[in-house]
Amino acid sequence: MKAVAKFQRVSPRKARLVAQNVIGLGVEDALNVLKFTPNKPAGVIYKVLKSAFANAAQANNGVDEDTLIVKEVVVNEGPAWKRFMPRAQGRATKIHKHTSHITVILAQGQD
Repeated sequence: MKAVAKFQRVSPRKARLVAQNVIGLGVEDALNVLKFTPNKPAGVIYKVLKSAFANAAQANNGVDEDTLIVKEVVVNEGPAWKRFMPRAQGRATKIHKHTSHITVILAQGQD
């Protein structure tokens, strides 16, 4: 099962650092790791992981929910919001506010 969250207002580079911490863990362990990680991307990935787990529970196609593991967390770059910040002497500088597309894929674990 999988879940996707698009156009999330977190930097992909920072989200990938958090995502690599939960790959290969069981769903409950991964949720606990993300819950106590004090980064903004952790909260976003937490919600996507919870959604993927709910998708697996809802589908109920012979999948044991207790043995699900986080197989893959893909963080792709979304479009950047382009903004300007006023600077000294009437100048302005560009600001790029990056967005991410986050995909969480769950698989049946090996017992």
